[in-house]
Amino acid sequence: MEICKNCGHTITLNFCANCGQKAYRRIDKKYLWDEFQYTVLHTNKAFLYSVKNIIRNPGRTAREFIDGNRVNHYRPLLLVFLVSGISTFLSFKVVKLDDAIRLVNAAKHKDSPFLEDVMTFLSSYSTLITLLLIPLLAIATYTSFKKWGHNYYEHIVINSYIYTLYTLLLCLVIYPTMYFFRYNPEEMVSISSYTFLLIPPLLIWYFKGFYPNQPITKIALRVLSSSILAIVLYTIIVILVCMGIFILSGNNEQTMEYVKPR
Repeated sequence: MEICKNCGHTITLNFCANCGQKAYRRIDKKYLWDEFQYTVLHTNKAFLYSVKNIIRNPGRTAREFIDGNRVNHYRPLLLVFLVSGISTFLSFKVVKLDDAIRLVNAAKHKDSPFLEDVMTFLSSYSTLITLLLIPLLAIATYTSFKKWGHNYYEHIVINSYIYTLYTLLLCLVIYPTMYFFRYNPEEMVSISSYTFLLIPPLLIWYFKGFYPNQPITKIALRVLSSSILAIVLYTIIVILVCMGIFILSGNNEQTMEYVKPR
């Protein structure tokens, strides 16, 4: 038996039963190699396990995690970080959707500086915007589904899986389709716009897996109400962000005008 170096309790197996720390091992080459293997293989295994199950049945996967079956799953917020990064890379570096949107907006709005500022902001802070949207969308789903027994924080996890499902759809289906139209910016932007039409059926499928005992009509009505509320909240946020960018753009123009040589 061994005394835990962290909390002082007796260790009888490989881990301390009180704090979870591993039994003492001197750091050597084998220790570092074992840690590297565990970190890489366990992380990849959990990520692939979660992705596979989300593609098969996203609602059931989220329900398993919330109900406590978590050891094999990748943590949902970390999953959002990872798939968001992959999606951003594919969108901006491979598909170059931002360039297509910029070209289409330039043709329609005559190179509006304001739209350019909005696009720059959205592209620069896409991951942060995603993380801010999940708690916002959780308000909408919690409001519509709260009578079915899950609290607001569980709905953050629910929406993390929803976002992951939607992002996987983008990466596996939508972006490859856009890539075939990479020389036609208008087609790419149209595909991007129509993608949002897939969200309602995706949500119904998702929540039917999450609440398998509920009739699909009730699920559809709650999806509709949560979608309307999410659109309202999102519109308010977009208006506030655009107002902020407009004010900052105006201040920058006034500053440049002031310092311009006369």
